[in-house]
Amino acid sequence: MPTIFNKLLERFQACLAGVDNDLVRDEVARIGWDMPVRSLEPRVLGCLGHLDRIAELALLDARPLARFVADHREELRWGQTYTTADFGQSFIDNYGWLEVFGTRGHFVNDAVAAGLLILGPNIVYPDHHHIAEEIYIPLTGGTEWRMGEGDFQFREAGEVIHHASNVSHATRTGKEPLMALYLWRGGPLAQKSTIGSGGRG
Repeated sequence: MPTIFNKLLERFQACLAGVDNDLVRDEVARIGWDMPVRSLEPRVLGCLGHLDRIAELALLDARPLARFVADHREELRWGQTYTTADFGQSFIDNYGWLEVFGTRGHFVNDAVAAGLLILGPNIVYPDHHHIAEEIYIPLTGGTEWRMGEGDFQFREAGEVIHHASNVSHATRTGKEPLMALYLWRGGPLAQKSTIGSGGRG
């Protein structure tokens, strides 16, 4: 009988399969989906209070995943890379991620990390960069994203946002929370990002 984690992986894979984008399709085709489960203790964060609203706002194709995560939020291992000292208490109370698979996720994968990012309303995720190449797909709309030395640009739900290795990027939410699906590859998959705009622009 499928476990909660198998169901999570199934919904995550189905959400990715619905993305009409060559970069995402190529990445998904490289993923070996038969991954061993990693035993993790659940961890709950303040940002999980946004999940019911996120499930209402999510793209139709992403709604089964968002609703499943909302319904099982207290059984999953949520993480934070930063501390209050990095970005302040308001950010920490409204930020978190769920790694579905990777070097520290619910499923073991040493080649690619993938999961979900949550940001609450009216939050700025400041400029940061990392070695790993990153693909983001916002599953909710109303957010702005910046890359390199450029300005913030409004992004629709379902758009594919690609950050090359060590390119600085930032995210800003509006009056609604954000859930974004992410894929990391080609670098240390558990690395804490370097804060600031010191990456390639």
